[in-house]
Amino acid sequence: MSGAVPILEVQGLTKRFGSFVALNGVSARFEAGRLSAIIGPNGAGKSTFFNVVSGAFPPSSGRLNFQGRDITGLAQHEFARIGIAKSFQITNVFQQLSAHENVRVAAQMRRSRFELLKARATMTELAERADALLERVGLADLRRRPAADLAHGQQRALEVAMALASDPVLLLMDEPTAGMSPEETRVMMDLIVALAAERSVILVEHKMKLVMGICERPLVLHHGEFLAEGTPAEIRANDEVRRVYLGQG
Repeated sequence: MSGAVPILEVQGLTKRFGSFVALNGVSARFEAGRLSAIIGPNGAGKSTFFNVVSGAFPPSSGRLNFQGRDITGLAQHEFARIGIAKSFQITNVFQQLSAHENVRVAAQMRRSRFELLKARATMTELAERADALLERVGLADLRRRPAADLAHGQQRALEVAMALASDPVLLLMDEPTAGMSPEETRVMMDLIVALAAERSVILVEHKMKLVMGICERPLVLHHGEFLAEGTPAEIRANDEVRRVYLGQG
């Protein structure tokens, strides 16, 4: 596996905001077809890492390679076009639209961003695609429900369905269980495992216990720098990781 081209590779990734260094020379490889995780305590630089690798922030220095292609500085809207989708820590759905309408709009943006008039057959195809994605994330029975009326965990699942509308090869997820109840968290983690069987998934998460049972090689950040990478057993046994996580996660 080490000889294969990684789905995503960062080399010396640094992000500065004025004099503040949020990321400092982080390098890592994420293998294709794997559920990977970036973990670390609050303030570790995880959200900045997510924003840089998802195209929201350009890096101050360093390189970002996707499937062997240098995408450093690529415009954010191009990321979905090349096969990268993201689900945010803060739910990002159209509250006034139904669950079905949210996913259909996401699918339509993927298919026909610049076309105003749509053939009926194409619209039917988009509606069927939306229904299939809602079924995939467990929301088929709530397709007509306004997004504003969905529970928090259901809104997060809806956002995942919207991200899947672009049929990504890489799905980035920023703290996907933030604010969820224990039951909602279990449902979301089961969904993530199922999605990772179909595509590459990278989680950004501060709750170490959530990812240790499902991720092969977690990578740990601390104060914006690479701290450790290894198997879950190696991460649990790492003295530095234990120190920074003491009483957290």
